[in-house]
Amino acid sequence: MKELTRAEEEIMQVLWQLESAFVKEIIEHLPEPKPAYNTVSTIVRILQQKGFVGHEAHGKSHKYSPLITKETYTKTFMKGFVKKYFSGSYKQMVSFFTQEENLSVNELEQLLDQLKKKSS
Repeated sequence: MKELTRAEEEIMQVLWQLESAFVKEIIEHLPEPKPAYNTVSTIVRILQQKGFVGHEAHGKSHKYSPLITKETYTKTFMKGFVKKYFSGSYKQMVSFFTQEENLSVNELEQLLDQLKKKSS
């Protein structure tokens, strides 16, 4: 699974929230300044080529829906992120964020528990 660009992820966030939508509806849920219709349409087609989005024809327009769940993408992305930046070690990642964010022992334990559940 390929990593999404920032623009692609923004559109996927809307599709995950709405579950299915026309390009016009996607635009309505994007923050200001709103991108052009053609821009969003192009990004949705790219997402379709990447296998993230499917469509259903409604006359001349298409209603798009995610083919990949947010959870599946997040899990895959996090594994790649940890591998790329922390040599595949969740402990190194947690250690880094503990130092940066001054997490308490309790918060650290909760974070480790969540990571273990999600990587299973």
